[in-house]
Amino acid sequence: MSITDKIRLRLASLPKKQTAGVLAAFSSAFFLGFAPVFGKMAINSGLSPFTVVALRTGFAALILLVVIAIFYRKYLYIFPIGLVGCFLAGAINGFGSLLYYMALSRLDASVGQLLYSLYPFFVALWLVLDHQPPSRLTFFRIGLATVATLLLTNTSGRFVDPIGVLLMLGAAILYAMHLPINQRVLYEVPAPTVALYTLLSMSSIVIPAYLIFDRSWPATYISPWPIVGLTSVTIFSRIALFLGVKKIGGMQTALLGLAELLIAILFSSILLGENLSLLQWLGAVGLGVSLILVMYENSPPPPHSGKTGWLSWIRAPDLPKDIFGPYE
Repeated sequence: MSITDKIRLRLASLPKKQTAGVLAAFSSAFFLGFAPVFGKMAINSGLSPFTVVALRTGFAALILLVVIAIFYRKYLYIFPIGLVGCFLAGAINGFGSLLYYMALSRLDASVGQLLYSLYPFFVALWLVLDHQPPSRLTFFRIGLATVATLLLTNTSGRFVDPIGVLLMLGAAILYAMHLPINQRVLYEVPAPTVALYTLLSMSSIVIPAYLIFDRSWPATYISPWPIVGLTSVTIFSRIALFLGVKKIGGMQTALLGLAELLIAILFSSILLGENLSLLQWLGAVGLGVSLILVMYENSPPPPHSGKTGWLSWIRAPDLPKDIFGPYE
């Protein structure tokens, strides 16, 4: 039996909810893998990091708000504490986005994404503080992914901007923090609702940051397509990301999200001419193994079991069972 057949059989044996979560997490990773590529293209075209993050986040939030308000109004409802949770997560991720694109202006897209891929470490830390310790297999996968990332960050003697490295690590820490917060909200709220209010909160951070600290704009015409691409992947990746978190939890979604690194590396090579060494490709293989091992993870605990921890205050009141309809 081939490896592909074994993978197919293993996926078929997973619970339906877990399978949906795995597919959602992979979909999010696929879209997010294009973010550093489009972001680097936009910066190379003459846009500042603050301009890039303000445009992509603002447009993504506006488009999602219009679509939901017109076609899916039930997703506008959210309980007050859940709204607070979304805005807290969005604010944290908004600051993280600013750091991310500032770092991207100093680093190659592939190298930047490699450093950003350390965020599962920080997700594990935040989940432990929230009384949701990862399994032994998860720790093994984190270790394997870490070794793979170290290999991937081997740049064969090329200079890597230390400020860019610190900014990208800061972005990874903040991105990791927002996942457990949104996981708590997702216990009671559908993914599109969480995506909408999180993006609106991010916009409330990044747009004022652009207006206060930057306000630059290229003097000559630039192609809008990198921003269009970045906005599109932001919308789809956010909905898929939170659907994955809802189904399989923040830790497993974070580990599966490392697949975005492979996408970023591939298209950075094709579109930006950024090539990897043999050791970096070996790291990519190790990362792939870590991703495949998700098939052997146990299902996440029932969502209502998380009543303690540093995020236990994000809990819904008793809601009608059919308030959102059959979104599960």
